[in-house]
Amino acid sequence: MNNEELRRFVLDRLTEDEQRLARDELPLLDEAEGRGRLRITRSDDGSGLLLLPGPIQAAEERNPVPFPEKLTQLRTEVENSEDGALLRLLAEAYDTHHDWQEEWR
Repeated sequence: MNNEELRRFVLDRLTEDEQRLARDELPLLDEAEGRGRLRITRSDDGSGLLLLPGPIQAAEERNPVPFPEKLTQLRTEVENSEDGALLRLLAEAYDTHHDWQEEWR
């Protein structure tokens, strides 16, 4: 698996989500989070975000992170990370996109 291809895929999807939000459409990342495919929450000390697989808390206990805040931090993390697991988890939120490659699973 090529982390660079995966990184480009995720960055492109984040840009598309940013455009969706500008058109008052729900970003696909938020949609995936709402379906319980992943969870993005603030770290305990509030200094960053935690990216977790699946829904860890009941829906009524969640305090969603606003998309603009997620976008900024996730984009920075994706651009600078060599963590293939992080890239795959984010990419799986977009696995219905036509550029998705099954080998990334």
